[in-house]
Amino acid sequence: MISLPVLVMMVVVGISMAVAAVHFTGGSRVTQLIDAGQALDRFAEDFPDLKPEAVQLTENGDTAFIELGDGRTGIVHAIGDRFLTRIVTPAEIEFAGLDDGNFLTLRFKDFTWRGGRFAFADATTADAVFKALDPNNHPARQEAA
Repeated sequence: MISLPVLVMMVVVGISMAVAAVHFTGGSRVTQLIDAGQALDRFAEDFPDLKPEAVQLTENGDTAFIELGDGRTGIVHAIGDRFLTRIVTPAEIEFAGLDDGNFLTLRFKDFTWRGGRFAFADATTADAVFKALDPNNHPARQEAA
């Protein structure tokens, strides 16, 4: 029978080795968007038929908001070492708010990605993204009111 201290050491060493293996094989890598061109290229991989009009990058480069010109906005968001891409409309936004001028908070109705808080380099950029996604400015909601 194995003594308790030896068993505890085996578990600790095993878990440490598993964590190290994940780290050294790239599991803890984080990516970001270098520029608008990279965001457009990544978006085009999933939506090749769409023609983006403008790209707004967050200050830290983890998210790009892509204006599509038809009331929809494309999003490219870094998660770990991968990118999530999606298209949203104001009707899919549960909450949108601006604070401190250049911070945009978005909460999506979709449970697969609830949104987040996005910092932009300036208030003008944050305001442009906010206006495109604000559910209170959505025509369908205004007609229903």
